[in-house]
Parts: sequence; C-alpha cells; structure tokens
Amino acid sequence: MPISERSRTDRHRWAEDRPAPPDLRLGGGPHPGLPGRPGPGLATTRADRVVARHSVRTSIAEYTLLLNGPTWWGRRGLGEAIRDAVAELRAIDLTYSPARPESLVSRLRRGEISADAYPPLADLVDRCAAMRAATDGWFDAWAVPGGFDPGGLLKGWAVERAAARLRAAGGEDYAVLSGGDLVVSGHAPHGGPWRVEVHHPIVGTRPNEGRYPINRPHPVGGQRAPLTLEMTGGAIGSSGVAGRHDHVVDPHTGQPARQLLATTVTGPELAVADGYATALYAAGPAGLDWFPTGTGYRALMAVPRQAGAPA
Repeated sequence: MPISERSRTDRHRWAEDRPAPPDLRLGGGPHPGLPGRPGPGLATTRADRVVARHSVRTSIAEYTLLLNGPTWWGRRGLGEAIRDAVAELRAIDLTYSPARPESLVSRLRRGEISADAYPPLADLVDRCAAMRAATDGWFDAWAVPGGFDPGGLLKGWAVERAAARLRAAGGEDYAVLSGGDLVVSGHAPHGGPWRVEVHHPIVGTRPNEGRYPINRPHPVGGQRAPLTLEMTGGAIGSSGVAGRHDHVVDPHTGQPARQLLATTVTGPELAVADGYATALYAAGPAGLDWFPTGTGYRALMAVPRQAGAPA
C-alpha cells in the first residue's frame, strides 16, 4: 500500500504567541491527553453545543474520545456515535492485538493463517510493509521478537478507525487520542481550533533559531515551555512524549533505541505519522535523511544535549 502524500498543512499551525489554555495535551504530566481530569458524562458548554467525553481501555492502549456536537443532535445521538466508535476499538483489539492469543495477528505469528485470507489483516500487513520501505527499514514490524508485530502503527490505525466511525455518525467536530497520538477534526467546544499542547521530556533551555525548528532536532537538558499546535484537522503521532523508555527497538541491532528522548510527527494520517515517529525514534537524527519533505508530514525531535554543552 503506498504511503499517502496528501497535504493538509493549512489545517494546523504552530502557535507563535502564548495561547489560551490547551484543549488537549500530549505528555507533560501524569494525565496526558487532557489538561485536567476529565469529567464524566455530557455537558453543554455553549448555547448551541453539547460535548461528550468517554475513555476506554483495551489490551492495546487507553483511548479518549471527545465529540462536540450541535444540541439538536442530542445526548442520544452523541452517545450512539461514541458507542459505535468504542465498539470499533474493541473489535480491533480482539482481532489484531498481539497480546491476545486468538487474534489474527497472533495466529499469523504462529503460522496458522496467511494474511491474504483476511483482507483487513492484509491491509494492516501492507501498511507495515509500506512504512518499512518509506523509512529505509527503520520501521520494521518483522524485526520484533516473536515475529510480526504491527504495534508501531496499530494504535494510530485504531484511532483513525474510531474517528471514521464518528464521522459516519455525522460528527464533524471531535478529537480521538491515545497516549501521544491523536486525530482531530473541526473545532473544539469553545468554537476555535483544537489547541494541542506538546511536551517533550526535559525540553532545552537554549533557543534554536528563535523557535523550535521543524524537520530538525532540537537540544534538550533543562526546562522550556511546551509547544502548542492549533488544529482543525489532521493528526499527531509521537514516540517518547509520555516518558516511556526502551519502548522502541533498533531493528538493525535488536537493542533499545536511546538516541532521542522523543519524536513528534504531524500530518494528515495518524497511522503514517505514528509509523514515522517510531522510525525516527529508532534512527535518531540520521532519520531526517530519509524523512519525506513536501508530503504533508513534519517532524520534531528531542535530542539529549551532550554533557558540558553550553546552555
């Protein structure tokens, strides 16, 4: 399956000033995703809007869905849309999770079935093969102990499938996120773009060209304000922003990747952005040699500063 080259960069921008409080947060605390503890149920936040928020955990990940709909849609309509999206997440977990012995992925790993026998599984395998080609082998679902493991993009794919269910139910303004990955569409409950705050671990004190550069590494080793991205569409895929260590393996050595503290990739499709973020985390700064330009995907790295480097 070819990597998509659709560009929707006009639907998100890095905020230049100090924006209002974020609607969503990636990394930067014990409750990544939302800037505070989410309240249960539904709440009308504007005269013409009603907001639903729901979290669900599967063996793959924990997901949060926020749906901002018109009041005429009603609580029942929002509830049904979220139930449909949650059912999709649970179905993906049962069908594809490597942690479930009877999933299609587990059966494929044991050699009991072929991917071609199940078109959705074949699509997932094709996505992984396309990412391996696009990243010069740094994303490799086959270079994992135990055999084929699509975990590097499975969560992003699940988020996209859940978002598709929200759209099919008539949702235009929503966010679906899991850990350091998210998809947004339309507007937040306050009526403006979704404000997404991105925290890289221990972000550096030394400015680089007056701001964080895109498609380049930046140094870390101190404290710095998070980045804020204003979005009305698109996705963010990341690796390391939640503070996990040794979670990505260098496919060429089999050892944990430790060159970077975090990577963040923005773009139109989360499964692709997620795959690029994983591959860049494994490859380190050298990954920018193969990272595509002009395709709608942009990358940011948190690179540890060498001991003794000037602040």
